[in-house]
Amino acid sequence: MRITLDNLKRTYSAGGGAISAVNGIGMEIPSNTIYGIIGKSGAGKSTLVRLISLLEKPDSGEIYYDGVRVDNLAKKELIERRRRIGMIFQNFNLFSSRNAEENIAYPMEIAGTAKPAIRARTGELLSLVGLEGRGKAPISTLSGGQKQRVAIARALANNPDILFCDEATSALDPQTTHSILNLIRDLQHRMNLTVVMITHQMEVVRDTCELVTVLDDGRPVEQGTVADIFTAPRSPVTRDFLAHLAPMEGPPAEELPVEGHPKDGAEKIVRWSSEGGHYILHFRGNKTGEPILSRLSRLFDIEFNIRAGGIQRTALQDVGTLITDITGDREEVEKALRWLKEQDIIVEEVNP
Repeated sequence: MRITLDNLKRTYSAGGGAISAVNGIGMEIPSNTIYGIIGKSGAGKSTLVRLISLLEKPDSGEIYYDGVRVDNLAKKELIERRRRIGMIFQNFNLFSSRNAEENIAYPMEIAGTAKPAIRARTGELLSLVGLEGRGKAPISTLSGGQKQRVAIARALANNPDILFCDEATSALDPQTTHSILNLIRDLQHRMNLTVVMITHQMEVVRDTCELVTVLDDGRPVEQGTVADIFTAPRSPVTRDFLAHLAPMEGPPAEELPVEGHPKDGAEKIVRWSSEGGHYILHFRGNKTGEPILSRLSRLFDIEFNIRAGGIQRTALQDVGTLITDITGDREEVEKALRWLKEQDIIVEEVNP
């Protein structure tokens, strides 16, 4: 399901004034992908997800699903469309009075699904999220990760074509977060879902998403592939997110296999010298494994001193970073920098 947003705006009244929570957002979310929307508190993420998921109407602008406008649907059509949207929240939003399978069954009951079909679908979903045999478990007996798995199963009950994850891992510990993100990736791959991840954690974007929009003050300040954002961030907001990015740890033993995604961990960027570092080199994909600097030193009369380095693994490809000094005759250094750029290495000069 492709989602298109055209100049969305949403303003709220507050304290005698007005707050523009969403201010002219345009966005194209491709079908069958995991799309990240990241921003700090107050950036407009929560309002935007309520608009895209049809829980609120925009003041102006238009929302399209596969080219069909949906923000102006009549009440009956709107209810039917919402039933094909799955939502996962930070705090699970489960009924404590219902056990696991009863929580999963709830949206099917609301939709009027026959009881035999509900039983069959509930069992299928419990297996899909790794909770076989836990259907009768009271919600109070489940761990945070298990509760989120129940919430994911419930979100998938009516076979949605869009899944919204609103800060879905913010309340979980790092190991459980890895497990839940891998489950979401696996489900997206199996079910060809369009998944929209709303988050304030760049680690979630790095580990899961293919494309990302960075929000600030109700506006998109940067959009593109995750690899592009990591290797060449343009906005101060994005740079700040990346500066506080936690390293990716090795995967937990319970991690689910996902076709097409790396299973091993990623190195953090380690700095062993607090001095220097005049150039930051960004590598993508296969370039992260090539001896680029060794070739550079043979081609040009220069010396280099590596101050820091490491690799981040995004959902689609590796992104490497080297912080280094390159010294020698200025003309030779300029030739070396031009050669690096010809090799599709992004070169950033700092403190010139």
